[in-house]
Amino acid sequence: MSLRACSVVLFVTVFGSAPLPAGDKKPYTGAACAAEGDSYFRDEVWTKVGARKCLTCHKPGGDAADSAFVLKDPRKAEGVAQDEALRHNRDAFAKFAAIPEKDAKGQARLLLKPLGKLDHGGGEIITADSTEYRVLNAFVRRVNNPKGAELALDPNAGPFFEGVVMLDDARLLRRVTLQLAGRLPTGAELAAVAKDGRHALPAILDAVMKEEAFYLRLREGFNDIFLTAGVDGNPDQSVLSYEHFEKTRLWYQKFDLGHIADEAERRKAGYKLAADYRKSLLEEPMRLVEYVVRNDRPFTEIVTADYIMVSPYSARGYGVFEPLKGQFKNPDDPFEFVPVKLKALVGRSKPENQDSATGYYPHAGLLSTFQYLARYPTTETNRNRLRARMYYQHFLGVDVLELAARVSDAATAQTKFAVPTMQAPECAVCHKTLDPVAGLFQDYWRFAERGVYGKRKGGWFTDMFGPGFEGERLPASERWRALQWLGERTAKDPRFAVTMTEHVYYVLTGRRALLPPKDIEDPLYPARARAYLTQRKEVERVAAQLAKSGFNLKVAFKEWIASDFYRADGLATVAQDPARRAELDDVGVVRMLTPEQLERKIGAVFGARWGRLEGEIASLYGAIDSKETTDRPADPSGAMGAIQRIMSNDVACKNVARDFARPAKERVLFPGIEPEVVPGASADGDRQIRQAIAHLHRRLLGQDAAVDSGDVSRTFKLFAAVVADAKAAKGVEKREAYGCRQGGALADDPQYTVRAWRAVVTYLLRQPAFLYE
Repeated sequence: MSLRACSVVLFVTVFGSAPLPAGDKKPYTGAACAAEGDSYFRDEVWTKVGARKCLTCHKPGGDAADSAFVLKDPRKAEGVAQDEALRHNRDAFAKFAAIPEKDAKGQARLLLKPLGKLDHGGGEIITADSTEYRVLNAFVRRVNNPKGAELALDPNAGPFFEGVVMLDDARLLRRVTLQLAGRLPTGAELAAVAKDGRHALPAILDAVMKEEAFYLRLREGFNDIFLTAGVDGNPDQSVLSYEHFEKTRLWYQKFDLGHIADEAERRKAGYKLAADYRKSLLEEPMRLVEYVVRNDRPFTEIVTADYIMVSPYSARGYGVFEPLKGQFKNPDDPFEFVPVKLKALVGRSKPENQDSATGYYPHAGLLSTFQYLARYPTTETNRNRLRARMYYQHFLGVDVLELAARVSDAATAQTKFAVPTMQAPECAVCHKTLDPVAGLFQDYWRFAERGVYGKRKGGWFTDMFGPGFEGERLPASERWRALQWLGERTAKDPRFAVTMTEHVYYVLTGRRALLPPKDIEDPLYPARARAYLTQRKEVERVAAQLAKSGFNLKVAFKEWIASDFYRADGLATVAQDPARRAELDDVGVVRMLTPEQLERKIGAVFGARWGRLEGEIASLYGAIDSKETTDRPADPSGAMGAIQRIMSNDVACKNVARDFARPAKERVLFPGIEPEVVPGASADGDRQIRQAIAHLHRRLLGQDAAVDSGDVSRTFKLFAAVVADAKAAKGVEKREAYGCRQGGALADDPQYTVRAWRAVVTYLLRQPAFLYE
């Protein structure tokens, strides 16, 4: 592959804009650096050493901010400022590379400090036999001998998606409508795509993203990310506190069901009332996501919205139903949601009253919802750090646990420093970022029967970095609205757009965006880096479009769907080169359908869902509970394989004979053939069978297989073999199986063709093209 091509994408990834072209001679007077921008520093020194090992401490606000070696983070700059940040860093590295140490035989400081010498505050961060050290050593030689040879780059690498088969426009449309709307494309949509190709997709997507099924999928996808449905305990007690909602949170216990005369039915209605109420409470955060997207509001509102979503049931729990009931279309619908601003919380005792300069609860989108706070609770030892960690992960795409290496000797740090999290460099590198955000949640201290809001007795901890964000301290006057203060800064952070773009990618593909490869000793490191950086370039492009649109999240969906990453459908030929296989390992939308998606697909194809992928069976098939089970499986287990076989048998059993019982023009599976047509009787009959098989391939698998194709021929052989075996066997009943002829289905099967078609449908339902997307 081309290292030059890889390095260009790398620069875009890390710094957000393209580097200077090779022929650009823009003047630069940095110490001992080449005029064209020194590609070696950009591609090797900064990428493999500076950004990974040095930047955390050697930046403004970092532990080494007072040293002579202070770097800038290009990811926090925009436009030209990104290039300037890189040049600043190159200048700083070059200066230390050119300064020899008299007591170290003329070695440069740049080679001694990372080894833990010269009283390096960060200790040893690389070893003398590491690749990082060799990279720095080569840079030192370049600085001190600028006429040395340049890094040889391969200019001959082909396009990244070369050899990747893309979906045609009709199959792309099918993927979109099934995934986002749980249905097959309409005739009008297929005609529009046939006429205008992909140019018809934006208008179709605009319509699809107004359908109720899209918002159901949106809520499902974002709950997979935020997991707010996984609050422990009954939400009417863990979300709504005894301290602030004592009189209203258990309203259903006193709800008048006297109009139901039968005691058993009244008890059943009471259970349903409580269950719907609790479900509506858990749905509120994702209903906020839905409300923002449905109304084309800026998606930044998921961290800035000064309202929450409530239903008629949850409104009763908050004690705000009476003034709101006129806003509901149906005040008895537990799952109709409207926005509302809550008043500041009033406790059972005055010290529990919430501070508020406006008289209202300081809503900050998801950040301040009781569900988010309860899903990620705090403890006396955790001190809101879990909340801070999840904040960074959910909204800025940062895993704070990756900011620095784990402490190798915690006992020594405890002995050497009075407050290790603030004083030990290996601890402070994370805590200087994490603890200020943890402090912003300080007034949401509790998680127990008494609720999530409440100040800690004795005040906030003094052995933590004070409340703030990225080096900015929280003004004391803003404490009452600390999460709003955080949300405002989050919405302006460039990482927010990138992270939301990655979330949309996850909703569409079921896979997280690639992380940069860590093992630079790996022989496939360049290939993995190219894959990561190519994808990262697309993430940055889509994020830029998202921001440009005013954060209309539908734009991110449309941009991803139009991209090669979403359209990829496989390889024309199997790549023989291991590096090329590594590059393409994560390309294509190939994931097992979730139980919810599989049910919707069955409903779209057959006109009725299977109806069994619920409860324990759904859990066995990869459903999550947002608590203990939080990740969707990428590959099927033995239990999942068994469920797939049961499903294919059952769905075929329920639908084949029933479809044949309908008039031909009303059939969805067999509109062009009758059960009397048997294989081998005539050429015309065989062609009818092949045409029916091609129709099934198209409807079930989305494959436009020709009647004489290999796929159709294999299925034809299966059909003919089932008929032949049944005729050859003795005593085979000439009626469909009892369980398959219920519900008005065709019962008689004198030629054994109905069961043969059932075998064909069963076979197709077990294909990856049906079970995966």
